[in-house]
Amino acid sequence: MTVIVTGAAGFVGANLVKALNAQGETDIVAVDNLTRAEKFRNLVDCEIADYLDKEDFRSVLARGALARPRIVYHQGACSDTMASDGRYMLDNNFRYSLELLDWCQAQKVPFVYASSASVYGLGPAYAEARENEKPLNVYAYSKFLFDQVVRRRLRSFAAPVTGLRYFNVYGPREAHKARMASVAFHHFHQFRAEGKVRLFEGSHGYAAGEQRRDFVHVDDAVAVNLHFGAKPATGIYNVGTGRAQPFNDVALAVVNALRGRDGKAPLRLAEAVAQGSIEYVPFPEALRGKYQAYTQADLGGLREAGYARPMAGVEQGVASYVGWLLEHG
Repeated sequence: MTVIVTGAAGFVGANLVKALNAQGETDIVAVDNLTRAEKFRNLVDCEIADYLDKEDFRSVLARGALARPRIVYHQGACSDTMASDGRYMLDNNFRYSLELLDWCQAQKVPFVYASSASVYGLGPAYAEARENEKPLNVYAYSKFLFDQVVRRRLRSFAAPVTGLRYFNVYGPREAHKARMASVAFHHFHQFRAEGKVRLFEGSHGYAAGEQRRDFVHVDDAVAVNLHFGAKPATGIYNVGTGRAQPFNDVALAVVNALRGRDGKAPLRLAEAVAQGSIEYVPFPEALRGKYQAYTQADLGGLREAGYARPMAGVEQGVASYVGWLLEHG
């Protein structure tokens, strides 16, 4: 039966399509908005059965003219945390998701959707509980609002609904995200262009570059999607490594991966700073009160749901990503 992937030309969506292909799945309906046409490149090496524009897809849903698929992976969303058009954000991230949820329930189709760790705001607790959720921007609020609908309906669902709260995902096929691409992506391009990586000076009680987040490779995010595709379960689960790592770790992993490609020995952090490979810049005033200086996924719920695979740390995941970036330009 057909698999539907929304946001299929986007970051996680395209990697998910590629992973489905690796499992022999090609009967895939890809849904996206290609107003920014360059995203098509993410699907060039993927096999799909059909493509639908997001608005055409919503129209087909409203008419009830869509054939029943095996599963829907809903990755489509506006992920710009700096966006200010609240009407668009709530229509695109909340209302669209609600339409698809209702359709999946009517058709008894399993529904796996992308939520976000942004719902936790400044933390400091990152377990999937209402008291920990304090969204700081309209993007986070749109994700939070849909999660709340799912929670209210948990006991009445006719088919499984799985929400995945992604932490800081990085990896292949994210170039189209521009300023919203991962720090690993930006560090890679900074170092190749200027021979150095820039990080923030100390803030929020952390030393320079020691602000820390849960950085998760996109392959791990995709693997969690596939797990719940094979073993559907209803609930909302964090998707991270369960380990907060400093931005210094990401920068150093990029620097050393690129040095290694040139036959150079790896540096320690102090050496990289002394040589100017890592540079610290003032923390922007515009981000005060809006910046997650610490995130760390509580993976208790995910593990209880049966996902046991270990997650790649920054050292392994970033090195792999740098190799991919070099290979794919």
